Amino acid sequence: MKRAGGRDEWQVWATTDRLAAGRRKLRDALAEIVRKAVENGWVNKETTDRWLDKLRSGLTLREGWPKYEVGLVKGALAVRYTSISIKGIEREARRLRAMGLVEGRHFAVKMLEGGREGYVSILREGLAYAVWLSIHGSGEQRRLAAEFIGYMLERAGEEGKEVHEKAVKIVKRGREVGSLRLADVRGAEVEVRGKMHVVGVLGGGAQPEKGWSGKILLRIKITAEG
Repeated sequence: MKRAGGRDEWQVWATTDRLAAGRRKLRDALAEIVRKAVENGWVNKETTDRWLDKLRSGLTLREGWPKYEVGLVKGALAVRYTSISIKGIEREARRLRAMGLVEGRHFAVKMLEGGREGYVSILREGLAYAVWLSIHGSGEQRRLAAEFIGYMLERAGEEGKEVHEKAVKIVKRGREVGSLRLADVRGAEVEVRGKMHVVGVLGGGAQPEKGWSGKILLRIKITAEG
């Protein structure tokens, strides 16, 4: 918000995403203004169609969370936060680390260069691992991860059926990993004496034993057939 010249007039600047996150009455009023502007030839119809779509459907912006872009890139789910603010990028990177995600493995960070936007991007296994953390992480990790997953599903739903189905599939996979038993493993590839074999796990167990250093170690035994 800024004052216009020396007059008793103030200008308020807001993005369409922020406006689309507002109440229904506000969105309807703004949509009517946009339609009138199109009728009068003040703005381009192609541009305003995108504005009207957002205002009609609304946009989820959770309190305390910035807008994450969620979509499909070559069939894969892409989740990214972009910003021209270094502080914003650093804040999201810290949040993901606090959640339990590892930079370089679960998410990538690109800082600002030459006036361009930087970003924080969730990598292929990052979302599924966040689901796992929402169930098995520490108290704060579970809270952050659960909020993140819920928000991403909402954003995916706003981007269309195909995007939402892809996100749901990844979330389901993350939950299944958390509940997987040894006997559920089928068709796993293992290397034995330099050769690869496909096996199914029959069962297994673990027992503590003392190692050569005197420390207590956990020995895990797995029975498989192939």
